[in-house]
Amino acid sequence: MADKPILVIPGDEPTQITGSPQLARLQERAEVRLYSDRPPSIEEQVKRAADAELMINSRGQVKWPAEAIQSLTKLRMISTCSIGTDSIDLNAARGQDIVVSNIPGKTAPVVAEHAFALMMAVAKRVAYQTKELKEGRWAQPKNVYLNGKTLGVIGTGSIGAAMCRLANAIGMNVIAWTFNPSAERAEQLGVTFCDLDTLLAKSDVVSIHLRYSPDSHQLIDAVQLAKMKAGALLINTARGNVTDNEAVAASLSDGHLGGVGLDVFDVEPVPADHPIMKCEQVVLTPHCADQTPEGSELLNSGAVDNVFAYLDGKPQNVVT
Repeated sequence: MADKPILVIPGDEPTQITGSPQLARLQERAEVRLYSDRPPSIEEQVKRAADAELMINSRGQVKWPAEAIQSLTKLRMISTCSIGTDSIDLNAARGQDIVVSNIPGKTAPVVAEHAFALMMAVAKRVAYQTKELKEGRWAQPKNVYLNGKTLGVIGTGSIGAAMCRLANAIGMNVIAWTFNPSAERAEQLGVTFCDLDTLLAKSDVVSIHLRYSPDSHQLIDAVQLAKMKAGALLINTARGNVTDNEAVAASLSDGHLGGVGLDVFDVEPVPADHPIMKCEQVVLTPHCADQTPEGSELLNSGAVDNVFAYLDGKPQNVVT
């Protein structure tokens, strides 16, 4: 019987695939080397993966820049445990003939529910009012009634589409912007596509669902934030660098934005001195939108399915 290929999981922290039944499934076809702590340096990270033919990059905080990928001469395939692939230099992977696969769509309802929860929490001032009560103050700030309000969805992939459906269910008027709008997609989602300036000007809430790319880098910057309605809410469960985060914090601090809900940040873990940490009307979660038991298993099974498809000579969800 041929030796099993070596598969490395270089930094499974916080825990993603550790303890999952998918790990035992994976061990049937590969020699799995799992590291349950995050590598303390890029040198240690490369050392862990030096013998890998296959890799599951279970945590996006473990980054693979070009020089690291180019040093992994045995590596043939990487599967992420996510939709996003911005933790991997895809051009370097292509140059090494490394197949990179992601997991599109599986956790869309889970992430959209989290985005919806952030919207509700920001609109009802949940974090702020909890803090005030704990500190002995009976503050009663004005909440936002969302029924009849306009939600602007930026990005209408599977997560954005699920967010549209949730907002429609509570009586919101949904408009949307995407890089590639179509009448067919608008009809499927029950939304109206418009240009980005119109969306920003009309929306009471803006929710971002774009993948990160050079085209989406800081798409929402100070100029775009100024186009939003005074008092509007901003939700981002996509990627931190789709917004200019210092500009978001400034717009919130000066009272133009009415509230912000973030699951993603330009630097992760978010440092204690990040400008957004000084703002009051924020609800923040640590890039955990898909981290429910159901969501984690969907990601784990998707990553293992990608590895098996590659081993069977039929790579799937390939982004390189």
